[in-house]
Amino acid sequence: MQFLIFIKENGRWLLGGFLLTLFSSFGQTFFIALGSGGIRAEFALSHGEFGALYMGATLASAASLPFVGRIVDHLSVSKTVLIVVPTLAAAALSMALATHLAVLALTLYLLRLFGQGMMTHIALTAMGRWFSLQRGRAMSVVTIGHQVGEASLPVAFVALAAVAGWRGTWFIAALLLAVLALPSIWSLMRTERSARPGDGAGGRADARQWSRAEVLRDPLFYLALVGILAPGFIGTTIFFHQVYLVELRGWSMEAFAASFAVMSLMTLVFALVSGHLIDRFSAVSLLPTYLVPLALACFVLSGLEAVWSVYVFMALLGVSYGISSTLLGALWPEIYGVRHLGAIRSIVVAALVFATALGPGVTGYLIDRGVSYPSQIAGMGAWCLAASVLLLVVSRRVHARNLNEHDANGAPSIHPSTSELHDS
Repeated sequence: MQFLIFIKENGRWLLGGFLLTLFSSFGQTFFIALGSGGIRAEFALSHGEFGALYMGATLASAASLPFVGRIVDHLSVSKTVLIVVPTLAAAALSMALATHLAVLALTLYLLRLFGQGMMTHIALTAMGRWFSLQRGRAMSVVTIGHQVGEASLPVAFVALAAVAGWRGTWFIAALLLAVLALPSIWSLMRTERSARPGDGAGGRADARQWSRAEVLRDPLFYLALVGILAPGFIGTTIFFHQVYLVELRGWSMEAFAASFAVMSLMTLVFALVSGHLIDRFSAVSLLPTYLVPLALACFVLSGLEAVWSVYVFMALLGVSYGISSTLLGALWPEIYGVRHLGAIRSIVVAALVFATALGPGVTGYLIDRGVSYPSQIAGMGAWCLAASVLLLVVSRRVHARNLNEHDANGAPSIHPSTSELHDS
């Protein structure tokens, strides 16, 4: 009942954030890779060559994000939307029309920067700043847009591409962004959410307000990134090389595309569950657990060849994705505060984009050199297990540091698990 009241009272901002994450799909690897076969054939690129091009474009977008992402600290959400969404639409149109390799490279850069990067960055920064005691629930609702996109768009792309070709499908994407996404998101978010009586600091307190320079000098930030980068690296790698994986295993593209629905369902369920758990215990407390299902997913995909194994993989991947989609939005305000959240998150998003750039490029290079792809996936599973140990260390040290800072400032030391208060 409280969750339904929360949705009703904050519906316009939650829907606006949901649409931002939904339409970020046009810059996400899973969507771009759906047409990778046609792109490679038309531009005469090998797996490694296309992976290197994609990696270069994504690395360039990662390098741009710390500068572009700071605008959310200086402009309103609605004004930022008026910049980002039209640029993403132009990039989608460019993909539909590109005939030169340089244009393809520029298009991939814009899709990654303004799709995967800025659309998600705007949504999560806005929710992190506008909500406090129910930040986890706000994040869980907004990030559902990712799951809806992953569940519906692969099947839609395959169906549309069969009729209009991969270029025609990108033209439709550009049209949707310009005609549907832009006016809808702007109208929903043109009025920013103001503080409410239940939003005060009477429950769990956020950390002190760190500047971006202070964050970059914090060793725990880099230890956390070792684990936080894993889902993006692994998911992007597998989705980017999905055509190769399907050929290697003897599956059909239709079966693989259908498995996205399983992942999206599990992601949706665990995004909502983790949102409640974050509000109950804190994001920092959940941090050490969320990579374990991803490790199991990698071991399943690397060791089994039956077509049903892809559905098991997608289910386990969805568990980790669901937790991380909510967790990583709520984590940074808990550790570093909200005053400089846009600048801090831009660094995190840049690192995440950097990881997603390395995945396709490195694995594509190894595939071209004859390194077993299943063995590479098993190595990713081992990374997740090792990173979980590091995240346990980070969680304990952040709890201790926040308690010490609250005590030093004369504030009450409230353990995260005691917070029962909610936003209205």
